[in-house]
Amino acid sequence: MSSTLDSVMRRELTELGLTPAEFDMLVALRRSGAPYRMKPNQLARSLMLSTGGTTNVTHRLVGRHLLERESDPDDARSTWLRLTPDGVALAERAVLVNASAHEALFEGVPAELVERATAVLRELLAAAPGLLGAPTARPARPQA
Repeated sequence: MSSTLDSVMRRELTELGLTPAEFDMLVALRRSGAPYRMKPNQLARSLMLSTGGTTNVTHRLVGRHLLERESDPDDARSTWLRLTPDGVALAERAVLVNASAHEALFEGVPAELVERATAVLRELLAAAPGLLGAPTARPARPQA
């Protein structure tokens, strides 16, 4: 199921000219609220990307005028990454296109069934945060 959802997302993003990492960055910045900006290290942590990976995606999005770097007036050594108006528009469009594609996959499935499945998945994720890549404590080994 997740591979089907992933495949649909990748197809939609390709049509928008975005990679999944670019989509994630645009959406994270959009979700941060106006003025749609974050420090590069905050963004890297929120996306679980290395700083090198974040830099590569940043360069591509800056080159496409979807993202810009702005100086931090409080810290001359630091910068902000901020969505441009085109970046905001593309992030919003990408989310809507992606959501529509996912809805189409579940067309014909009773809404009640989708809601129950969603609730169960939320409970499962709350009970097992490691499923989302969060570190979990290893079970103690029995003493011999």
